[in-house]
Amino acid sequence: MRIDARAIALAGWLVTLALNPAQAADTQMTGDPAATCSGLTGPADGAVSIDTATLQAPTQLAVSDKAPTPAGRIVPANPAFCKVLGHITPTDPAAPPIKFEVNLPVEWNGRSLQYGGGGFNGVLISGLGLPPAYPFDKASPLALGFATYGTDSGHESKPGEPPQLFALNDEAFENFSHKAYKKVRDAARALITRAYGKPPAKMYFMGSSEGGREALTMAQRYPDDFDGIFARVPVINWVGLQHAGTRSGLVTMGDGWIRPAQVKLVADAVLKACDTQDGSDDGLVQDPVGCKAAFKPATLACAAGQSGDDCLTDKQIAAIETLHAPYKFPFPLANGLDDYPGWGVSGENTPALGPTGGWKAWWLGSTAPAQPPAPTNGIAWIYGAGGIQYVFARDPKLDVTTYKPEDHKARVLEVSALMDSTDPDLSRFHARGGKLVMLEHMADYAQSPYAGIRYFENVEKKLGKDKAAEFARLYTAPGVDHVGSGAPANVDMLAALVDWVENGKAPGDLEVREQKTEGPTFDTIRALPLCRWPAWPHYKTGPVNAAASFACAP
Repeated sequence: MRIDARAIALAGWLVTLALNPAQAADTQMTGDPAATCSGLTGPADGAVSIDTATLQAPTQLAVSDKAPTPAGRIVPANPAFCKVLGHITPTDPAAPPIKFEVNLPVEWNGRSLQYGGGGFNGVLISGLGLPPAYPFDKASPLALGFATYGTDSGHESKPGEPPQLFALNDEAFENFSHKAYKKVRDAARALITRAYGKPPAKMYFMGSSEGGREALTMAQRYPDDFDGIFARVPVINWVGLQHAGTRSGLVTMGDGWIRPAQVKLVADAVLKACDTQDGSDDGLVQDPVGCKAAFKPATLACAAGQSGDDCLTDKQIAAIETLHAPYKFPFPLANGLDDYPGWGVSGENTPALGPTGGWKAWWLGSTAPAQPPAPTNGIAWIYGAGGIQYVFARDPKLDVTTYKPEDHKARVLEVSALMDSTDPDLSRFHARGGKLVMLEHMADYAQSPYAGIRYFENVEKKLGKDKAAEFARLYTAPGVDHVGSGAPANVDMLAALVDWVENGKAPGDLEVREQKTEGPTFDTIRALPLCRWPAWPHYKTGPVNAAASFACAP
C-alpha cells in the first residue's frame, strides 16, 4: 500500500526546526549531488572501501502486510539521498569483511544517526527504516535530514547455518562485540565530511535489543564518539543472558514444557492478581515489580490425581519459578557481576507477531527444546544453546545438558570482557556532554528488564544520583514485550535526545502510544505516561485508553 507522505514529512521537519533552528538549517551536498555521490566510490581511509554510491529518488510511505515487529511493517517515505554501500577489509583473511550502508540526504540537517543491530546480527542494517520506539506517523530520520547508517557487524548470516557460527573466528567475534560499530562510525563520519565539506555537528546512536547493548557499549568504550544515545531493551549482561536463557530451556525439556493453553492460564492468573493494583481494570499490569512479588505460580498447582490445561504440574511450576529466579555464576564476570536477574511477570500470552511475542516466541516455542535446537523451539533456547556451543565451549557438537561454566571459565571471562556492557563508570561520557536514555519493556521475555534497571541503578551508585540525572534517564513501559507489542510502546526518543543534547532540555515523564499499523494516520489506540524509573502509571480518573487518566508515582 502506497501513501502520499508529504504532509507527514513536512510536519516532522517542522518539529526538527522547532527543536533547534540553527542546527536544522539545510546543508547541500558539495557540488552536483549526483556527481558528488558517484565520486565517493573507490578506496577510502585505511581498510575502508566504497563499493557503490548511487543517488536515490524520493520514495513514498508504504505499509507491508507482515513483518517480525510492528515497526517493521512501516517503510517510511524518504527523500532524495545518496546510498553508499561499502566494506572494511579484515586483518585475518579468514574473517568476513564489515559491511555498511550510509545514507546521505541531498538536504542535510548537520546531524548523523547510527542504527544498532539485533540478535546475532549478520544482516546489513540499512538505516532507512524507523529507529527503536519511533512513532509510526513521524517522518523518518533520513526524511528529517539526518545522515543515517548501519552495519552487519562483520559477518553475514546464511540460511541453514546457526546464527552463532561466525563466533568461531576471533576477529569476527571481536567485531561483533564492539569494533565493527566504532569502525563504521568513523567511516561514516569521513564520508559525511567528504559529501558536505564538514563533519556532523552532532552524532546520535539508537539501538534496541542487541542494538541496545551496542548503544551502551558506545557510551562505555567510546565515550567521545556520540552526543546522544538511546538504548531500548538492551541485552546488557550478554553472557548472563545466554546462560540464563539456556537454563530456562533446560527446565522445560520433557515434562517441564508448558502448553499454549497453560500459558493463557498463567497470564489470566497474573492479570487477576495484579490488574487493578493501579486503580484501573484495563487489562494491563502497571506495577510489574509489585506483581512479581505478589503472584505465586504454585497457586495454579494441580490437585492430586488432576492434570490437563487447567492447572500446572510440579515440574511446570518449577520451570516458571526458575524463569523468575536469578541465574547464579560460580565466579564473578566483568564489572563484578555474578548473576543474571530473573524475568518478571505479565505479557506471558502476548500474541506472536511473526517470530516474536510472549512466552511462546521467546521461552517455550511451539515444541519442547531439542538438541540441536529446532526452528520451532523458543528463541532463548536457540540463541542460548547455540551460544554455549559456538561462543563459550566452541564445540558445535557439545551436549548442552552437560555444560558447566566453571569448565570453561577462561573463555566465559574473555567473552564477558568483550560483550557485557555493564561498566557503570560513564563519567567520561558525561564530562564531554553526552546524554543517555534507556527504555525497558516490563513484559520482555527476550531479555530481563531487571538487568537494565540494575545497570542504571549501578550508574547512580557509581556517580551519584544527582550527577546521573544530569545526563541519563531510565524509563519503563508496562505490558510491552521485547519488540513493542502488547501495550503502548511508541515514543519519539530521537526528538527527546536532540532537545536534551542541543537545547539543554532534560526529558521528564513522557507519553507512550499504541498505534495501529494502518497509514497514513496510524491512529492511536491508547496512550499512557512513560514514567521515569522507579515510578509507574497510577490511574486517576477518565478513559483508561488516555494518558491523561494516569499519573506517574512511585
